[in-house]
Amino acid sequence: MQDYKIPDGKSLRVAISGKSGCGNTTVSTMLAERLGVSLINYTFRQLAAEKGMTLLDVIEAAKTDDSYDFAVDTHQVELAKKESCVLGSRLAIWLLKDADVKVYLIASDDTRAKRILNREGGDLEKIKEFTAMRDKEDSARYQKLYGIDNSEYEFADLKIDTATKTPEAIVEIILSWLEKKGLTEKI
Repeated sequence: MQDYKIPDGKSLRVAISGKSGCGNTTVSTMLAERLGVSLINYTFRQLAAEKGMTLLDVIEAAKTDDSYDFAVDTHQVELAKKESCVLGSRLAIWLLKDADVKVYLIASDDTRAKRILNREGGDLEKIKEFTAMRDKEDSARYQKLYGIDNSEYEFADLKIDTATKTPEAIVEIILSWLEKKGLTEKI
């Protein structure tokens, strides 16, 4: 349902980041559809599927083997540089340095855990524990591998608290910003 376009002769790269359960995938997918551009959302989850591993196996392996992170991060940035796109990943706003807009999605730990529960099922307390562990380990890895402190996102063009907004409303905020900057046009 594309209803926006990129002006002729221009390209657009949107980077969207946030912790697990903030709505990255949902918002990135909806935005890419509205813009009529590719969605790039290559994560540990996709890498696990390609390798025939579980997500937990990949997370565990990545603790001692940096090649998992480098494979995911390098691949997604290479894809993003090829064409207009929406890149949704934990590190998109840091790694896609030439993004036209950098969006950081925010939600409380409770909100994130409830969303993950709705998406994947399970036990809320176990999801909270797993998510907290994953956040801590991800942050340590990003610091070690790239010198990135993923709690420092003030440089993002848009910082959106997703707890009280629908994905549709979040996409509208981003589209409005893009249109005001002359990066998109309504069809």
